[in-house]
Amino acid sequence: MMSVLGRNVAFLSTYPPRECGIATFTQDLVNEIKKIKLINFVGVIAINDNKTYEYDSDVKYQLQQFVREDYVRLARELNESDIDLLIIEHEYGIFGGESGEYLLDLVDNLNIPFVLTVHTVLSNPNEKQLMILKELGKKSVKVVTMAKNTIPLLEKIYHIPSNKITVIPHGVPNLPVLPKETLKERYGFKGRRIISTFGLINPGKGIEYGIEAISIVAKKYKDVLYLILGQTHPNIKREFGEEYREKLQKLVHDLGVEDNVKFVDKYLTKKEILEYLKMSDIYMTPYLNKEQAVSGTLAYAAGLGKVIISTPYMYAEEILGEGRGLLANFRDAKSLAKHIEYIFENPEKRLQIESEIKKLGNTMMWNNVAYRYVIMILSVLDIKSREEVVI
Repeated sequence: MMSVLGRNVAFLSTYPPRECGIATFTQDLVNEIKKIKLINFVGVIAINDNKTYEYDSDVKYQLQQFVREDYVRLARELNESDIDLLIIEHEYGIFGGESGEYLLDLVDNLNIPFVLTVHTVLSNPNEKQLMILKELGKKSVKVVTMAKNTIPLLEKIYHIPSNKITVIPHGVPNLPVLPKETLKERYGFKGRRIISTFGLINPGKGIEYGIEAISIVAKKYKDVLYLILGQTHPNIKREFGEEYREKLQKLVHDLGVEDNVKFVDKYLTKKEILEYLKMSDIYMTPYLNKEQAVSGTLAYAAGLGKVIISTPYMYAEEILGEGRGLLANFRDAKSLAKHIEYIFENPEKRLQIESEIKKLGNTMMWNNVAYRYVIMILSVLDIKSREEVVI
C-alpha cells in the first residue's frame, strides 16, 4: 500500500563493506539521493554472500544470496513494509542460483512496483540469462541502463518496450584531489609517465596485453610506469586462487619490465582511486569482451578528464567517440603501444582529448546523476499513484 506521500524508496544491492563495484555504486547513489530530499530513502536491502558484514545504518534488511527461501521471505517482508518502490541493482552474479535466477522468486512474490537497473546487458545471452532478464523487464515498471548502446539490445533481444527504458549514466564522485605532480611526488612516482588500470582483477580485463604494450613503449620511454590497481576479483580468487595475477607477474618478469609495471594489490578506497587516476597521464582499459555495456572504472576516468586508451567494447565506443579518447584493437599489444606513444608525442592532441572527455565527465558527476534518478523515481511513483486513484 502506498504511503501518504507515496515516496518511500528502497534499494536491493550489494553494499559496503562488501567489496563489489555495484556496492560502491549503490552507496554513492544513495548518498546523493539523500541530499536531494525529494523522496524518502527508506534503506538498502544488502545482498550477503557467505561472509558476515558490519553494515552502517542505511541497511535495513538483508538477503542471503545463496538461500533460495530467503527471496520469498524478503518479498513478504517488503509487502508488509511502507516501501512504495524498490530499485533492484541487477547483475547476474550477485544473486543466487544459475545466472542469479533466485531473484525471480522475489519479484514473483512482490506486490510493490520495482525499477530494474541493469549493470550487464548481453548481446548473446544463454537461455537462462535471456529468460531471467526478459522476466525482470516484463515485471518491472522501468528499466534503467547506463549506455544508449544497450537500448536496441533491451528492445530486440529481451523484448522490453522502449517506453520502459531510460538511460542514466554511471555516476562519478566529485571529490577534491591534489594536483597531478604533487600526487606523483607523494606516492614516489616523481618524473614518471603513469598509465593505470584499476578494478577487481580478472582474466577478462586483458591486462596481459597492457603489460606487453608497456614492454614495447618502455624501449623508447624508460620512465613509463604501468600501475595495475586492485585486488583479484573475489569470485575468481575463490575458484582459481591467484592464478591470473601470478601469470601477469611472470609475464612482467619474462619481459624484463619490473621497473615499468607495479601491482597495487588491495581494494582501493574511493580517495585512493581518485588519487591514482589523477596522477595518471593515461588510463587504459584493454578489456577483451566486446559486449561490455558499462565500465565504472572508465566512467571514473572520464569524470576526471583523463586521456583514455581502450579496446572498442560497447561502452568505450560510446564514451570515447567523437574525439573523446583513443580505441585500440582487441588483443593487440602493438596497437595499444602505438596509441600510448601517440599521446606522449602529441601534447596538443592530449590536451584536446582531455578537454572533450571532461565535458562529458561533468554530466556524469554523482549529484547530476542522482537528480536524474530522483526525477525518474518521482515520475514512476506519480504514475502508480494515478493508477491507484483510477482503480
